[in-house]
Amino acid sequence: MRERSVIVHPPTRRVGRLVWVDGRPAGTVRSLRALTELLNQAGWEGLDEVDVAELPVIEWHGGGPEVWSPGAPDPWGRGAKRQPDPR
Repeated sequence: MRERSVIVHPPTRRVGRLVWVDGRPAGTVRSLRALTELLNQAGWEGLDEVDVAELPVIEWHGGGPEVWSPGAPDPWGRGAKRQPDPR
């Protein structure tokens, strides 16, 4: 049995985030809810938004499930430059 995969590309201003499912383009989404709906339509039935945000088979490029616009800060600090401690 082939392992399933999802790649969520970085967000763009015009179209949102391009999503590939099992090696094929599946569409573009602008929110975690839209990604959840897209995956349910692609045969990943029964998923909710929490499941989608935490699935280890989803590769998030350009920010995780909380980043939907280009240049948005990542609240988890991945890839962000650290500021010096003012103390």
